[in-house]
Amino acid sequence: MIASLDLELTPRRKLLLAAFAAATILLIPAGLWIAGIPAFVLCAWLVATDPEPKLRRRLAILLGCVLILAACDINPGLSNENFLKVGIPFSLVIFLPSLIQHFGDRGIIRYRFWPVHWRKHDVIYTILSIPLAYAVLKGYEWGNRNFSDDELFRHWALGAEADPAEIRRLFIGINLVGIWDELFFVNTVFALLRSLFSFRVANAIQAVLYTAVLYDMAFTGCGIFIVFFFAWTQGAMFEKSESLLWVLMVHLIVDYFLVAFIVQTYYPDYGLDFLWRKGF
Repeated sequence: MIASLDLELTPRRKLLLAAFAAATILLIPAGLWIAGIPAFVLCAWLVATDPEPKLRRRLAILLGCVLILAACDINPGLSNENFLKVGIPFSLVIFLPSLIQHFGDRGIIRYRFWPVHWRKHDVIYTILSIPLAYAVLKGYEWGNRNFSDDELFRHWALGAEADPAEIRRLFIGINLVGIWDELFFVNTVFALLRSLFSFRVANAIQAVLYTAVLYDMAFTGCGIFIVFFFAWTQGAMFEKSESLLWVLMVHLIVDYFLVAFIVQTYYPDYGLDFLWRKGF
């Protein structure tokens, strides 16, 4: 388990976390800089004047990550140019916190793949995530189409004719983003917050940031509830297993079905066998 200071949630720190959540939402998915900057400045001031030096150092890192992501045009485009435009800031928020921590509070951001303890609950949940991922994504698409007038799977643009190279690019791109999600939101954001606060507080705040970024990318409509719940469960699994194995496996299972549904939306004769189609 991550060693935590379990800091007292004073009224001042509650305001700090509320300002952090507000700045995250206003700056990243909403793009409301006029409203978001005051919330960000308030949070930064509360962080800078907090009596706990470890909180000052660790939350300053997260505030820097929020600014980088807010300045990034987050979108699901498949062009080489977009891969660079999104990939560079996404890489920065992974490597910079780890680098800074290396010269400060070591041992918080850890790239531990194998579990410390092998738990049957993790195995069962990972297996159950296969039918659950399918059912939730189908339900999500139905909800978006009927209540938000939004076709979720068309946020990723594909050509009129099926192109194996384009499908392969989509598959690789979505899986890379999925891996990034867990390295950043869970292995970095949750780990830093958990080193300061209780599990519930740390997990709730990382889930807010998780949801904000994925909403900005593509998961609109009723996705805010689904992504938040997914982010919460990923943080909970990481808390118990202290490893990336299970969270990555579950996320990649979800991504497999996501790609399958995107492909099927454009090319109805494709199904879950898209990876095995001739020419892939």
